[in-house]
Amino acid sequence: MASERILGFVLAGGEGTRLRPLTRERAKPALGFAGGYRLIDFVLSNLVNSGVDPIYVLAQYKPNTIVEHVAAVWGRRVRPLLPAGPRGYSGTATAVQQNMNVVEREHPDLVAVFAADHVYRMDVRQMAAFHRARRAQVSVAAVAVPVASAQAFGVIVTGRDGQVREFQEKPRHPRPLPDDPSRAFASMGNYLFDPDVLSQALHEMGPRGGTDFGHDVLPRLPRRYRVFAYDLAENVLPGVRPYEEPAYWRDVGTVRALIDAREDVQGVRPRFKLRNPSWPIHGRPDEEQDAA
Repeated sequence: MASERILGFVLAGGEGTRLRPLTRERAKPALGFAGGYRLIDFVLSNLVNSGVDPIYVLAQYKPNTIVEHVAAVWGRRVRPLLPAGPRGYSGTATAVQQNMNVVEREHPDLVAVFAADHVYRMDVRQMAAFHRARRAQVSVAAVAVPVASAQAFGVIVTGRDGQVREFQEKPRHPRPLPDDPSRAFASMGNYLFDPDVLSQALHEMGPRGGTDFGHDVLPRLPRRYRVFAYDLAENVLPGVRPYEEPAYWRDVGTVRALIDAREDVQGVRPRFKLRNPSWPIHGRPDEEQDAA
């Protein structure tokens, strides 16, 4: 696995309308979280700690707020990619499609397409090892959530072997896990692709007018490719304290969710401890934060 080269695309183009007024002047991934960190620092830290290289950030809404932070904190380790034309990227899949020349130039073994605005820790190398062990062509990172709350997410329906049978986008009646009727697999918005499969999937999306991974690309993949769900609970990281919540992951898509996640990192026994020298979150600790 040490020799396997992974190229990273970080999807940082969302406007974050449900987080207004916080996103009125800056992109959602550039919002302050806690302890001086910004939301985008979590995915970038996971990729850098995992040895993913190169890493490209696809920015669109208020891109200067992303570019300035990346330049100040991440330097040459992370490279912003802005839309070439004035109309910008029309969706997450389109953003990657318009930058596939980077994949062709870099010749990676795998392409990681990760969301920019979630709070979690994850070793991408372990997901890549899972991908190869299953002979997967696409792997989707997943976290088990209560069925009652799964309606807010993209839900992954799998067999007992973990192979994906169906994607449900914010379903009214989520399908539970095969071995646990109380929980369902929520997609984390993090994907590993074999490069040729990514290229083909995006090419096939074009005639249908699709623009988004969750809505337009992923639902068609299980019929054609070996697609597997990777359970975040299987990801084992050093330095995690016994009192922390196992497989912690939060999609902070609303002001309430952002406030709740900020509370999760507070106190002497937090659900998610920000300081972990064995798997650090890189950023600018203790800089001024946005008020929620």
